[in-house]
Amino acid sequence: MELDTVMQELEALGKERLKKMYMSNGAREPVFGVATGEMKPLFRKIKMNQPLAEQLYATGNYDAMYFAGIIADPKAMTAADFDRWIDSAYFYMLSDFVVAVTLAEAPIAQDVADAWIASGDELKRSAGWNCYCWMIGNRPDSDFSEQKLEGLLKLAAETIREAPERAKYAMNQFIYTVGISYVPLHDKAMDTALALGPVEVVAPKGKSKYLNAADTIRKAVDKNQLGFKRKHVRC
Repeated sequence: MELDTVMQELEALGKERLKKMYMSNGAREPVFGVATGEMKPLFRKIKMNQPLAEQLYATGNYDAMYFAGIIADPKAMTAADFDRWIDSAYFYMLSDFVVAVTLAEAPIAQDVADAWIASGDELKRSAGWNCYCWMIGNRPDSDFSEQKLEGLLKLAAETIREAPERAKYAMNQFIYTVGISYVPLHDKAMDTALALGPVEVVAPKGKSKYLNAADTIRKAVDKNQLGFKRKHVRC
């Protein structure tokens, strides 16, 4: 399927209500307002297609960039490709739910995520931590070094309060994801969350809210979700 045809199909699926919602969260024109579930039939027709994914992502259209993540072939992408994608991800719905999600299925995911976490860029840091969340919630525990994840827990706890707002969300999610989905470090993650306590984040409009990883871990344990793994990362 050609780029123009895909763009026309995406535009036809757009809804003004969703467009307004996406834009209120940070999306900017061009954007059609396509529900992610509405993209599934189009994906079934196209399957994975990395060249087309690159063309779609390069349009700068939010919906096209999102769909690019759905049809991308993560195993065909290099670290430089992911760096190029994150550099074009101008708000968190792209960095965390397109780029980080796509990266999570790549063999080089941990190396790229480590570099982003170590960067000074808010959205790169957010994507790096989120990528670990997607991986830990999907891959077997044996895919990870317990020592490495314990080190990341320590790093998150020590730096979260001074981190940029989007990174705070991702770091908090990392702590509770380890506590829920990586059984070897459940107790350590819970101890980390309890010692950390609530973490304040400030919304764009200036309203504060508090994140509490310990509460999230407790709720998952109460629901017998300890060790939870999702079957798929991407939709």
